[in-house]
Amino acid sequence: MQKQRMSIDRTLYKTPFSKAYWAQAASEMDDLRMLLFAALMIALRVALKSVKIPIAPYLSINVAFFVNAYGAMVFGPVVAMWAAAISDTLGYILVPDGVYFFPFVFTEMAGSLIFALFLYRTEVTALRVTLSRFCVDFFVNVVLTTPIMHLYYRMILGKNYALFDAMRIVKNLFMFPIESALLTAFLCLVIPPTRRLGFVYSGTDKLTFSSKTVFMWFECLIVLGTAAFAAYLAMK
Repeated sequence: MQKQRMSIDRTLYKTPFSKAYWAQAASEMDDLRMLLFAALMIALRVALKSVKIPIAPYLSINVAFFVNAYGAMVFGPVVAMWAAAISDTLGYILVPDGVYFFPFVFTEMAGSLIFALFLYRTEVTALRVTLSRFCVDFFVNVVLTTPIMHLYYRMILGKNYALFDAMRIVKNLFMFPIESALLTAFLCLVIPPTRRLGFVYSGTDKLTFSSKTVFMWFECLIVLGTAAFAAYLAMK
């Protein structure tokens, strides 16, 4: 009876920093519908792993990140981290690409966790979507990935890896506003039918591109650009 009540609980949380939020997220592991939905998201992530949208020479968007954010929004951080680990492992087994290096699974899990913390069981806004993408681009793709790449190069390739990878930082800076805008548009399309199915309880009325959101994009670019330039000077 308790599980049934929790499965239809429509509570939205302002922040993820509460026991009730994490109790709700953990209860998704007992919801068969949610687990089936997670399995569908895992299958889509694996299938779309190699599908990319070209933006410019040597720059593209991996379509699987839309599915990652969407799934995390629906089933929350607990299921999201498990789904990320499973999809990363299955993706390599079904579509091998280079040498499998286990620590990379933590980047997948961290990205899913961040999307869930910003989008699960809350009123989804353009600002939240933008912040989630910014945190993934910076804290996962730059900060967390750097030491893992360093280990990969040393342990697998027997080479040194530059701790300051200017090209990777610039790429994430450039892609951040584009990915944020596309993710916002994508969620505008998928939230209404997902809400009718009873998987989410947020609407799309706050998923609009305001001047505040655009200003935040450029502000983040300036901050990250300044930090990257300062780090580059320090490394010289």
